[in-house]
Amino acid sequence: MADAVDLFIQHWNRERPEVDVSPMAVIGRIQRLSRLFEQELKHFFHEFGIEFWEFDVLATLRRSGGEAGLTAGALIKVAMVTSGAITNRIDRLVAKGLVERMPCPEDRRVIRVRLTPAGRQTIDDLLPKHMANEQRILAALNMESREQLAGLLRTLAESLGDEVED
Repeated sequence: MADAVDLFIQHWNRERPEVDVSPMAVIGRIQRLSRLFEQELKHFFHEFGIEFWEFDVLATLRRSGGEAGLTAGALIKVAMVTSGAITNRIDRLVAKGLVERMPCPEDRRVIRVRLTPAGRQTIDDLLPKHMANEQRILAALNMESREQLAGLLRTLAESLGDEVED
């Protein structure tokens, strides 16, 4: 069995045999899988009337925000987007009634974002369905393979500086 990356490598080996294109076997597949995952998730979330980024913000607030919510700065760190992008995303979720902005009692200059009851219900209803969809996407790998792959990807991500603070 071969995939598109195997074909690309074969072509490069024929055209430029002096160049080691072996990194393409990993990076090319990760890039292609990223696009395929994106397509799968976009289709899945479309069925529920939301975008993946909306799910991402709601899930972040649900697992990390507590009753007080999170600051926009904390959301930026997790979402890896610009402050303008996070402001736009929050505005859109406020308009949908899924999150609300609240002034911080200790410092009125700080605004916290928290789930509304509708936002909490949305994420609580959607999370099990999303996990079932991800199980479907990963069905070609058994649990041992998934754990091994997750460990390898974690090592690679950490080597490139992908660390989070708790």
